[in-house]
Amino acid sequence: MFEKLINYFIPAKTRNSNQNIRSSRILIVVLLLTGLFDLISIPNAFQLHSNRLHYLLLINGLLSFAVAFLFKKGVSEKHCTHIFIGQHAISFCLQSWDGGGLESPSTAALFLLPATTMLIIGKKGASFWFLFAIATMSFFYWYETQFGAPPVQYDISRHTYFLFVSLIGTTAAIFIILLVYENEKNTAIANLQKQHDDLVITQAKLIQSEKMASLGELTAGIAHEIQNPLNFVNNFSELIVELTQEIKDEMDKPQPDKLIINELVTDLIQNQEKILHHGKRASGIVKGMLEHSRTSTGKHELTDINALVGEFLHLAYHGLRAKDNSFNATLITEFDPKLQPVQVIPQDMGRVFLNLINNAFYAVQKKRLVSTGTYEPTVWVSTKRISNTIQISIRDNGTGIPEHVKTKIFQPFFTTKPTGEGTGLGLSLSYDIVTVAHNGRIDLESTLGEGTEFMVNLPVKS
Repeated sequence: MFEKLINYFIPAKTRNSNQNIRSSRILIVVLLLTGLFDLISIPNAFQLHSNRLHYLLLINGLLSFAVAFLFKKGVSEKHCTHIFIGQHAISFCLQSWDGGGLESPSTAALFLLPATTMLIIGKKGASFWFLFAIATMSFFYWYETQFGAPPVQYDISRHTYFLFVSLIGTTAAIFIILLVYENEKNTAIANLQKQHDDLVITQAKLIQSEKMASLGELTAGIAHEIQNPLNFVNNFSELIVELTQEIKDEMDKPQPDKLIINELVTDLIQNQEKILHHGKRASGIVKGMLEHSRTSTGKHELTDINALVGEFLHLAYHGLRAKDNSFNATLITEFDPKLQPVQVIPQDMGRVFLNLINNAFYAVQKKRLVSTGTYEPTVWVSTKRISNTIQISIRDNGTGIPEHVKTKIFQPFFTTKPTGEGTGLGLSLSYDIVTVAHNGRIDLESTLGEGTEFMVNLPVKS
């Protein structure tokens, strides 16, 4: 019931928006409870025979409900708060004056002003009302030291009762405000946790989507790579059939020639060995594709960086060639032959190399399409040991990267590619894999119109 009443006073546009309505709910609860408390306190004011306390309570109560309706009609949260607090500031000052100045219970209630404001609109608004409360009490202190305390404007015999009611009211107000704040805080924390969980799930889906997109780019290259060993398997299988038939024919003769049979058997064994070799090659390609597609285990393994980079360079190149047979580029590799295997997460680092190589191919292809002179697309891939670091360099002579883009290049969802050609996650994920998962570094050097070089620096673990 009370929940429905609160939602009734919150504007529809606020309820339907994604913004946090916690402060709006606190404002409505404070307005409704304060208004109700002021109105039911009017009979107590009559018992005190006060000249104007009952009028102040009536005005405060009605104004609280009026401000709630103003908020419902679209008046801002900030303005409604200051109207409500301002009216009660005036009321507390008059009640303090009528109650004898600093000794009045209403004077202590002045500190409710900044506390309530803090809960609703924050410290900026609360600071003003804090200074107002301090200034008001300072004025009362100065006045009483100069002229004495103002006379009490109610039946002095009822002073203890007035003090009791005021303290109960102030304590109840503070407790209710804190109770509302705690409830709204817990609700906000729960909502924040849910949003965090949803974000983690969405992030995982986006990462998997990016992985599958990169796997799609590899598909054509994998098909090209796997076709070669399959061709060998098919060819040698046909030879084995012929050799087996020749052996059978020789064995069917009355006097088989053992020398011929030995030669045929030797050829048969050699062909079977070649089938086994190329079958393993095809199996290795399929295994690599599956490792790339599955979720990374996060386990570091001793990996031949030269072989890993070379494999993804080859697959990426043939993948792009299969999608666009007009594409051609010169590939120059300079792999350090003395490079020892290093501890990396091979699936993740393979994804990094694939992203960087695909970007290099994209840049040279883009430049080739607009080039009018004799332009030869070229991509350089090199590895080398620098002190306790292995550097993998991927350089191209493509379009280059503008200066204003360099600072954003590793941001999530930032892409310079047309819609549908890039997710904006490739370089962002690559950056996280290198810097977070491998404690490495990615450096970028680029000159607009001349080319780009990405340098992946991985620490060598002893």
